[in-house]
Amino acid sequence: MRPLAAHIDLDALRHNYQLACRCAPQSRSLAVIKANAYGHGAVACAQALESQVPAFGVACIEEALALREGGITKPVVLLEGFFSAEELPLVDQHRFWVAVHSAWQVEALLAFSPRQPIPVWLKVDSGMHRLGFEPEAAASVWQRLSRAPQVGALHLMSHFATADARDGRYFDQQMARLKALASTLDAPLCLANSPATLAWPAAHGDWNRPGIMLYGSDPLEIANDVTRELRPVMSLRSEIIALRELEEGEPVGYGGRWRAPRRSRIAVVAAGYGDGYDRHAVDGTPVLVNGQRCAIAGKVSMDMLTVDVTDIADAEIGSEVVLWGTARNGAVLSVDEVARYCDTISYTLLTGVLPRVPRRYQAPSV
Repeated sequence: MRPLAAHIDLDALRHNYQLACRCAPQSRSLAVIKANAYGHGAVACAQALESQVPAFGVACIEEALALREGGITKPVVLLEGFFSAEELPLVDQHRFWVAVHSAWQVEALLAFSPRQPIPVWLKVDSGMHRLGFEPEAAASVWQRLSRAPQVGALHLMSHFATADARDGRYFDQQMARLKALASTLDAPLCLANSPATLAWPAAHGDWNRPGIMLYGSDPLEIANDVTRELRPVMSLRSEIIALRELEEGEPVGYGGRWRAPRRSRIAVVAAGYGDGYDRHAVDGTPVLVNGQRCAIAGKVSMDMLTVDVTDIADAEIGSEVVLWGTARNGAVLSVDEVARYCDTISYTLLTGVLPRVPRRYQAPSV
């Protein structure tokens, strides 16, 4: 059996969710598990969290239906709302909550006759300029929805463009616009994503929606005392499947990008871009072999990558290789660090782990 697997620590997932709750004890925190729980497996993660969370957040109705099929009964918020009016009967049937960000969604919702009022999260564009109503327009939309029998609990929501940044000036501008609108409408708020949950108490509203932090990734430009408590949930582990001895100057991999600076020992690892490991990983990208740091040497191939283990005396066929996450000896390699070497972010690495990589779940403790 090929040794590559994504090991999912569900206790770590629960720990990170509780950390989000401790950051904002006056808020309710839904768990965002869109994109297959950021690559971790949405149903398994939801099952591990359901006893602790008041609601889940997903991107679309397909993701929400998968949770219902997996036995999840807690409320599920469609964070991008519905994509056509034809979805509304399913929204009604399964008691989903919906974000509303466009005029056509308002009209579709008000033309529909649900069996019970549908909870709505009205999305406001506070300056990111993706989805949502301008604050000036949002007030009139809010009034229409608040009078509509089709609509249940009504909240204002928005998204911050720079909550992860050290410079808070634009965040402060967005926050001021949202607070002014909420005050005018006396509206409950859902504003804080992971970085705002971790670093901006002013953004903590009636609801928060932590996402990437649940999986142990630090979304902030500069770590703080809270983010240092995050625990990695996914450990992407494989093994050495071959070893080569190279003389100084000999190349490794496609194009010979890496050449041995000395007599070197090279390990071949069963993992590649066909598994979702980023092909943009440069020479020097860290990995752990038997819990010890070493580095990628040469371009990542579809099914394999190569690592310089010259200084790892106990490296042998079958030795554990951690591409990110926690080694069996407790050593940790942050997915955020690996992402920087790949000129990307942890989100793309975690969501990019492909289906052929089995997920192996460590059951949460009772």
